[in-house]
Amino acid sequence: MEPLPKYGRQFFEADVFDGAPRARRHDVPLGEVVEPARRTPLWARTQVLVAGGGPAGTAAAIAAARAGAQVMLVERYNHLGGLSTGGLVIWIDRMTDWHGVPVIRGLAEELIAALPRDEVAGPPRAEWGARDAASAAWWAARTAAFHGVVTWSPTVSPESLKTVSQRLVVDAGVELVHHAWIVDVLPDPDDASRIAGVVLESKQGRLAIAADVFVDATGDADLVAAASRRRGADPATDAAPDWVDDIDAGDIHHAINTSWLYGGVDMRAWLAFRATRPADFAAFMARGRAELGLFEKPFVSWRDDVALFMGPRRAGLSALSLEDLTRVEVESRDLMASHLAFYRANAPGFGRAYALQMAPQVGARHSRRIAGVARMSREDWTAGTVHPDEVGVSPSPALSVPNVSVRLGALVPRRFSNLLAPGKHLASDPASHAFMREIPQCWLTGQAAGAAAAQAAAARSDLRALPIAPLRRALRGQGVVLHGGDGDAAKAEAVRAGAGDDVRAAGAVVAGRGDAR
Repeated sequence: MEPLPKYGRQFFEADVFDGAPRARRHDVPLGEVVEPARRTPLWARTQVLVAGGGPAGTAAAIAAARAGAQVMLVERYNHLGGLSTGGLVIWIDRMTDWHGVPVIRGLAEELIAALPRDEVAGPPRAEWGARDAASAAWWAARTAAFHGVVTWSPTVSPESLKTVSQRLVVDAGVELVHHAWIVDVLPDPDDASRIAGVVLESKQGRLAIAADVFVDATGDADLVAAASRRRGADPATDAAPDWVDDIDAGDIHHAINTSWLYGGVDMRAWLAFRATRPADFAAFMARGRAELGLFEKPFVSWRDDVALFMGPRRAGLSALSLEDLTRVEVESRDLMASHLAFYRANAPGFGRAYALQMAPQVGARHSRRIAGVARMSREDWTAGTVHPDEVGVSPSPALSVPNVSVRLGALVPRRFSNLLAPGKHLASDPASHAFMREIPQCWLTGQAAGAAAAQAAAARSDLRALPIAPLRRALRGQGVVLHGGDGDAAKAEAVRAGAGDDVRAAGAVVAGRGDAR
């Protein structure tokens, strides 16, 4: 077995750029202004309020509504999907384990399966788990094989995923609100552990929404941070803060980037160049770094004539700083133009390339992580611990490690009784965060949070003491894979053997290597 990487899968570890911290002009305080008191209209009431329509928020809203709750989903952009769509994270990380068994299923699988046939690409079902060198090498170039194993890691059309996400949300009966940004929470005057509502800003002005249960799916734990501020906490001095921000300036998993797409390319010609002319490829990359400084190589997309560039992955910057976020956007825009000129002049397959799209959302891998009732830790998953409050199973980051038990306690902020926080800001150590922040894991934790929110809203339960058995039954009913109970292991083995085609993650996988990108 190969050694476990420092922080799980290190797919882009060679591409971290310049992690040196820099002084920010606006870090020097200029004083304060006093705002007058104001009255905010109560705009809506609902049972479950989901903040953020990324993968976690989309799944949470659908799961809660399907469980019978009245749900409102508030999203600041004009689309759903978050980084998987607006961030152009069109490569969906592994949904199978190292044996080719699908373990992230439920809504994640449903979303991928609903995509049109020509809008998703990846290895056919028969090759999931393949370990022969030829298959692994071929799919590794197409971001679908790791550590010598072919995995179900499809690439998808971001526009199609936006459409499918919206369709499932609306069909579930969720009330969807776009173009609004939640800026504060309203504490319950009778219970310091409860949130009574949220405040949002919009073109319609400042509005309030009341709810019974709240799901913070902002990706940055914005509701948790606002609730913490409301109780007078200071994360800089609090011995037990409600959230942590421990950015590692040298690690790719804490980098920020803005991706872009080029159209008019021939990715088959590019991949052939990389595979058959390694010396020329190395010289090309060296020249690009010498001329442009921050230099990127392309990745495959869902079709041969579109290439994905991840953008300069800046480590050591904060996704909570306006200056840092602006810097990444400005650099990325300039580099998209300079890369296009360089690739058109020098790269096989790029002679007729053109700029297709720069992501409307910045890709922030890490900002805050909550302090939960429990947390996910490297020690637990390397030991193969199956948690009693398990609400999902994730593929592990290395061949030597079993599938990872995902626990409800990591989604529940310890100081708040009616707030959940699924997605990339769940409670975890840095090693666990490295893979739990990925798109499939956000779908997984979002679905768990939505089902939990619906049960808590119906029973007026404290989420910190929510009965786990009914929740696990509900999640199984929604197609979620869990360890133990009602034959999950036998079902997984049947899938692995190819019995039953209910896990056809998409009829849209490529039919054979001759058709691949």
